[in-house]
Amino acid sequence: MAKLDNETLASRDSMRELMDDADCLITQQQVEHALDRMAEEISRDLGDKLPVFYCVMNGGLITTGHLLTRLGFPLEVDYIHATRYRSELRGGDLFWRVSPEVPMAGRHVVIIDDILDEGSTLAAILEYCKEAQAASISTAVLVDKQHDRKAAPGLKADYCGLEVADRFVFGFGMDYKGYWRNAPGIFAPKGL
Repeated sequence: MAKLDNETLASRDSMRELMDDADCLITQQQVEHALDRMAEEISRDLGDKLPVFYCVMNGGLITTGHLLTRLGFPLEVDYIHATRYRSELRGGDLFWRVSPEVPMAGRHVVIIDDILDEGSTLAAILEYCKEAQAASISTAVLVDKQHDRKAAPGLKADYCGLEVADRFVFGFGMDYKGYWRNAPGIFAPKGL
């Protein structure tokens, strides 16, 4: 077994300490209930349309996996990798890592992401979908952060599971410096 260097050990310990001290804002059970509700709404609206769901990587991965297993109708899945955070705490310029493979033209498209914060990434993805001539475009996010800094006035997701206060959050797909996407619920570091 490879020995961990001091920097890696310090990072591991600081990430464990972060989680031990974090505030649990939303429990795993509350997340599960929110996903159930979102799935009912999506099924009602899109169950007969053969939609294609695009997961926004990496944050949307866990939400997408949990949400899609609740949908009992035929659908396609693809992903988009666009980010503004790149393991940082503040967003920067939009960076496209991967564009989708499944064509959007004439399709009913659903974009799934972990959080709607300011929405700059989501707004850019929506513009991409419009240019690709999707028949319809819907958005689904697990969490909508409550503040007045949205990229466009009134920007909201079509399907939203939960709302959180204006704090830095992690867990269930959202990360803290690249870590804790796997946390079972939604947390905020003390003081952030």
